[in-house]
Amino acid sequence: METKIPMPTLRPWIADVTLMRPDRHLPLVHLPDVTTALVYRRTGPRGGDLHVVGPRSRASYHPGKELPMCIRARLRPGAARSVFGAPAGELRDRAVPLAELWGERAARLEQRLNELTGLDSVLRGIEDTLLTCVHRDADPRDLLLREAVASLSAPGERVAALARRLSVSERHLRDLFTGQVGLTPKRFARIQRLRTVLAGAGSAQWAALAVDTGYYDQSHLTADFRTLMGLSPTAFHAGRLPTPTPCPT
Repeated sequence: METKIPMPTLRPWIADVTLMRPDRHLPLVHLPDVTTALVYRRTGPRGGDLHVVGPRSRASYHPGKELPMCIRARLRPGAARSVFGAPAGELRDRAVPLAELWGERAARLEQRLNELTGLDSVLRGIEDTLLTCVHRDADPRDLLLREAVASLSAPGERVAALARRLSVSERHLRDLFTGQVGLTPKRFARIQRLRTVLAGAGSAQWAALAVDTGYYDQSHLTADFRTLMGLSPTAFHAGRLPTPTPCPT
């Protein structure tokens, strides 16, 4: 079960903040994701840890677990480097302790959050920390990246056409995405398209979803779904998931 939590002061840099309630009886499903996230897990009355989860190029499935509290703050694509001090490409398909990036600063933050007793106070602690990291000064590359991210998050425009419209080379666009987002533009677009399909699954037929989201046809959707999710759309929707593997964190 997941609950979205508003955090208006961070809206320019945060895609969403979610309170997650894992269930040990249900597998953990990590969908492909274009974002980098900060995750705080409360593991006991005064214990917890902070991890950075990079962009995920494919889905993964893990055994269920129960935690007293689990908060995930997903940064908008391109914000990871200014917050964590590491290129997003170095974090792709990885989950690393925040201490690997921040050192002693992360240890102090963990201790502070672990001493707090309520959800609201923990959220304020995370919010205050992120606000000290984000950059408010406009950068021409940021403006270009935002335009490209918005375009490739919607079906229709191809990478080559986008590069021409933005008056940059495809190579420049690829280097920008790889360094700032952690994914190539084509992989980014594929993941965003797949997440649109997942959001619409159950309310429309697969063939209609394929057309609406820019696939050539249902077979194209099914093939891409298998590549990114590891199973067919029908099997996923029916809950026939791959065998869970231990979570790296």
